[in-house]
Amino acid sequence: MAQKARLLIVEDEAAIRSGLVDVFVYHGYEVETADHGDDGLRKALSGQFDLILLDVMLPGVDGFEICNRIRQQDRQQPVIMLTAKSSDEDIVQGLTLGADDYVAKPFSVTQLVLRVEAVLRRSGFGEASTREIRLNNGLVIDTENLCAGDTVFTRREMDLLHYLCQQSERPVAREELLARVWGYANHMEIETRTVDIHIAKLRRKIEIDPANPEAIITVRGAGYRLMLAEQ
Repeated sequence: MAQKARLLIVEDEAAIRSGLVDVFVYHGYEVETADHGDDGLRKALSGQFDLILLDVMLPGVDGFEICNRIRQQDRQQPVIMLTAKSSDEDIVQGLTLGADDYVAKPFSVTQLVLRVEAVLRRSGFGEASTREIRLNNGLVIDTENLCAGDTVFTRREMDLLHYLCQQSERPVAREELLARVWGYANHMEIETRTVDIHIAKLRRKIEIDPANPEAIITVRGAGYRLMLAEQ
């Protein structure tokens, strides 16, 4: 990277924290750390970091609450949650609070670096050419301000909508979304549940009846397709 990205690592386990610092400094990042939830929250809300790596289980304020507070202040701050919990309930909670990604411990350092790089690439998504997405149900989404009326979107949700919009003539497979929106390498063993969780969140925001979706439809055996308004 020509310009060093600034990372905040909020992790209370000293060995993991030290190891992550070494890895990301080696890869050319500027790194600051916090080992307590209260200190992590203060630093996270400072707006000084390009990405925050956030452990869930912390002394003081936990990672979920920190993520929630970050999103109340800044919908675009990139956040990746680190968690020893990999149950759907914990994953859903983190993503619902607006985390851009989650990584379950123990994790591959190489995979984590790739995930950080992918989120940072997407953080420049405002350069996308389309400023509005018009859906077949009449909803108009403002892609620059991450909203549709009073409904607000996370950057990850908007990235997903952007890609589905660009490929609106066809259904897009989960594996393709994982590779193109999340930046996961094809060889990585990861759960496609991530895509389903985000699609469900989007449907609650954009569908008239989320139980019977018309804007993001499921094409059996092929993936998801975004239905745009006719020009």
